[in-house]
Amino acid sequence: MTRRTLRRGASQVAHAVFQFSANGAARREQNWNASLTTGDAPARTLAMMLARIVTFAIDGIDPRQVWVEVDIRSGLPAFTIVGLGDVAVRESRDRIRSAIANSGFEFPQTRITANLAPAFLRKVGAGFDAALAVGVLAASRQVPVEALSTYAVFGELSLSGELRDSPGALAVAEGARRAGLERLIVPRERAREAALVDDLEVAGVSSLREAAEVLAGAVLPPLPAAGEVGAGGGGGAREAGRADAEPDLADIRGHAAPLLALEIAAAGGHNLLFEGPPGTGKTMLARRIPSILPAMSRAEAIEVTRIHSIAGRHAAGLIGARPFRAPHHTISPSGLVGGGAPPRPGEATLAHHGVLFLDELAEFQRSTLDALRQPLEDGCVTIVRGQHALVFPTRFMLVAATNPCPCGFAGVGDRCRCGEADLRRHSRRLSGPLLDRMDLLVNVERPTEQELRAPAQTSSARARERVAHARERQRFRLAGYAARCNGEMDARLIRRLVRLDDAAERALAQAYAVGALSARGRHRVVRVAQTIADLDAHDRITHADLLTALSLRQRGEAERTLAA
Repeated sequence: MTRRTLRRGASQVAHAVFQFSANGAARREQNWNASLTTGDAPARTLAMMLARIVTFAIDGIDPRQVWVEVDIRSGLPAFTIVGLGDVAVRESRDRIRSAIANSGFEFPQTRITANLAPAFLRKVGAGFDAALAVGVLAASRQVPVEALSTYAVFGELSLSGELRDSPGALAVAEGARRAGLERLIVPRERAREAALVDDLEVAGVSSLREAAEVLAGAVLPPLPAAGEVGAGGGGGAREAGRADAEPDLADIRGHAAPLLALEIAAAGGHNLLFEGPPGTGKTMLARRIPSILPAMSRAEAIEVTRIHSIAGRHAAGLIGARPFRAPHHTISPSGLVGGGAPPRPGEATLAHHGVLFLDELAEFQRSTLDALRQPLEDGCVTIVRGQHALVFPTRFMLVAATNPCPCGFAGVGDRCRCGEADLRRHSRRLSGPLLDRMDLLVNVERPTEQELRAPAQTSSARARERVAHARERQRFRLAGYAARCNGEMDARLIRRLVRLDDAAERALAQAYAVGALSARGRHRVVRVAQTIADLDAHDRITHADLLTALSLRQRGEAERTLAA
């Protein structure tokens, strides 16, 4: 057989293959067009090829609206997701394909392109799964496209098509309301917290199939009962109402000065440091502060719930009690004030509108304590990643406890074995700038036998009532200003709003003249004195109010002067 014969044979085979492919393509085209008339396949017009639905990305603690656009057109089967998604978003292709098939739908065997807009915003996590799957179903005409205009969809999918618990539903619900949407589909575990947002219908669904039924017009499923979902690891955040087992000030015997300091700190939002030997009750006192704090407003409770939801620590409705966070002394700076990749709220943000308790203060790393400067001064912390800055709120009351020396027994008879050098090293471990931001510095001594046998001096209920009355006076005085309590007043507000009687003015001037107070310490003493006046319903700071404030501040000033 000659080469010319071989070439002619090969040409004929190639022509036959081409003709077969062309005929097959024509038949597929005819079948496609025929299916359009019966509604058995996706339309090739733009309105039927493209589906758009809204979901949300969590940017720090704020929701950012994301448009999920799904385009289906003829071509080799492929599923592409664009729009600056992370690894979890890219991996969602396989989850979505399996979830659609296992939910009784047909995954289109065509070319699918999904876009997450805006493209400049980085998309992190698996919370886009449900919106992407619904977009594929809508673009392939398996759910009605018209319904998507009023809905937002949020949640992670399992391979079986179930919607998994996805943190951040409350933030998503707030974003949906601001975007003017009417309805929101979220995992059933997060339905109660999402329903806290007014003027928004929430559908808590368990599967992609249920989500499709809701979009098709089914009645919205009822919200789960309070007992059906857990607290999600509150980590110090409790549910609405005060539990019977909550620590109470009636449990404490003795400690007259520390109890007074607790009440003042709670009434004015002041930072507080307890110092004393081990076993004297510093931690016991600190853990009873939440029991006397005033109840949160609804706006504060929703903000706290949103933060804890984003952190994945809550899923059971509104948090009613103020947070109490007590991180271990080995915590890193990013764990305390926030950070990581992507940036997540730290303990300072989780304590927002509550209490941050640092036990064994001297054991914390100096860099960790110094990281608290901005949160304490500004009430927020800014995390910068590249060209993007995130702001986490940190309006908390700082309470700390420490030992007076490395062994802990300085001033307790002859039990202390620490030398002068040990005491100085111990003082240097405490961040000077942090100590300077403490309004109250209280020594906690071992109660006597007589004090232990005596009845309780007060209870949380009585103290809470006094604190509430003092806060009401502050609310009236600070109306129209950014500060919400005496502890947040700056020097300008102090000069404008605070009034001292003549004896108090002279005592304050004398304390400053002899060097017992720094300029910043002077302002802090006045703030504390104003809170004492509010507790006693005084219109002006009296001489007794100021002396009490000085007695709860002087020791710390003297110690810092010695350490310097």
